[in-house]
Amino acid sequence: MTSGTSFGNLLREILLAIGMIVLLIGGLYAHTGTMPPLVVVESSSMIHSEQGEIGSIDAGDLILVQETSFENIVTFAEATDVTNRNFGYETHGMEGDVIIFKKGGSDVSTPIIHRAILRVVANDTSIPDRDAFSSQEASDSIACPDGGVFDERTYAEDGMLGACVFTWDVPGTHIVNSEVINISFDGEHAGYYDCKRPTHAGIESYLEVSDWSPEQAGFLTLGDNNKCSADQGNDAVRYSTGLTSPTGGVIDAVQDDWIVGKAGGEIPWLGVVKLMVSSGNSPGTDFVPRTSFMMLFGVIGLILVTPSIVDPLLGRIMQGSPEFDEAKHEKAMNRIVEALQEEE
Repeated sequence: MTSGTSFGNLLREILLAIGMIVLLIGGLYAHTGTMPPLVVVESSSMIHSEQGEIGSIDAGDLILVQETSFENIVTFAEATDVTNRNFGYETHGMEGDVIIFKKGGSDVSTPIIHRAILRVVANDTSIPDRDAFSSQEASDSIACPDGGVFDERTYAEDGMLGACVFTWDVPGTHIVNSEVINISFDGEHAGYYDCKRPTHAGIESYLEVSDWSPEQAGFLTLGDNNKCSADQGNDAVRYSTGLTSPTGGVIDAVQDDWIVGKAGGEIPWLGVVKLMVSSGNSPGTDFVPRTSFMMLFGVIGLILVTPSIVDPLLGRIMQGSPEFDEAKHEKAMNRIVEALQEEE
């Protein structure tokens, strides 16, 4: 074999590998509608068991990111409301959708993967003083001199984006036309959300949203493993640390244009490889369950061992087939013909 032939074979193998990767990524994009179509979970905020489990989201899992809209996301409140059409809907081990969103809408930090607990929707609104803030910062006092909060993502009665919001609705709960949000997820007033913490010093074992005054329409979000420490902080749920926006301050309700997508299918363990080589602000493999390492190495070992098992097995199957005997016969006949031709 010449060096040119070797180089050609190597180039063909490389192009084939690149083509397979492109087809895989293209297929995932066609399925999810997002790019990148996969994200690696880095933290333990969504685990349901310290040992890890298939079906819930563990650090080191690959999650398909499905394109979605604000309206199509099902919250925990809606999925646990017996009168709601989405009652009983579950994903990744609990009721409601898990969403992927950017903190404060910023591209600087790693997106968050948490569950949508409830949705706040504007009810009573008015048209803001658009002339007053057209050349200034759109603060509440400038945009809404008659009261309310200015929400740039809510449509006003004039059909334009930007409205003064006075009251809110929370689908899946009893909250309608309310200035503040007060909900007890105790199984009586709303679906039961277990905080997985003991009751003490006035802190209930279930999720309580207390006197929350949202600044914008959106979702209250929470990691399944965060013991009811909501992303929107103490203003929404008492004693919550919240998520800090890259621009400073705890984030408010997760609005439409922050959302990257919702969590679709799970590919367990394989994201651990990416975390092993991560650097910078990534936590690396700090939160990866021990069993995930074992399963990953098991999968790698299986991939390496499979060819040595499959090839002999396929060889035996082929040797026992009629086509194999016919091929041997034809090969023998060809040799006889070649020998006779040489003698002539």
